[in-house]
Amino acid sequence: MKRMLFAIVLLAGTSNLFSQDIQLPEPDKTGGMPLMEALANRHSTREFTNDTIQPQTMSDLLWAAWGINRRNGKRTAPSAMNRQEIDVYVATPEALYLYNATNNRLKKVLSGDIRALCGLQPYVATAPLNLIYVADLDRLQLIENFDDAPSDTYANCGFIAQNVYLFCASKGLGCVVRSSIDKESLGKKMKLRPHQKILLGQTIGYPGAEEE
Repeated sequence: MKRMLFAIVLLAGTSNLFSQDIQLPEPDKTGGMPLMEALANRHSTREFTNDTIQPQTMSDLLWAAWGINRRNGKRTAPSAMNRQEIDVYVATPEALYLYNATNNRLKKVLSGDIRALCGLQPYVATAPLNLIYVADLDRLQLIENFDDAPSDTYANCGFIAQNVYLFCASKGLGCVVRSSIDKESLGKKMKLRPHQKILLGQTIGYPGAEEE
């Protein structure tokens, strides 16, 4: 009986541990490669090692992508009319998270590894990190035509993805942005609402072999 109670307590504690969000360290907003060198080194990578991306690097990466860089809450990437309709989801081997820029926190959405659903290419399933860019069309306050995101929303997403490219070039990481996604299957797994639309994915990790 005592062993059974101990096992129940242990399982409950483990479940609570894996249900926790992740508080990221404060992003380091100093240093890095000069801009012109980062642009010269920017390229797509499609072979990755399985080396883990550490929390500090994760924090710096997400801040560079779509973090808050001013007291008025505006971001590192532009957003038409400051609607900030893009959400950045983070798929790791352990879980799926939603990036909260205000609190610099990863909010847990799903337990388990969904990387294989994040793209059609084989490397997507094994690279340490996949970002999924999702537009919340409700924030656009459109009266009709919710079937797709408008062109400026795709442009906003592109700005974020380019920030990631430049950060990766500066930090020795590899990345590639992708549109080859089974968006219907991934959206169902992520439990997205009808007006949330997957735009692009971006795979990130340490490069296994140089590609241009």
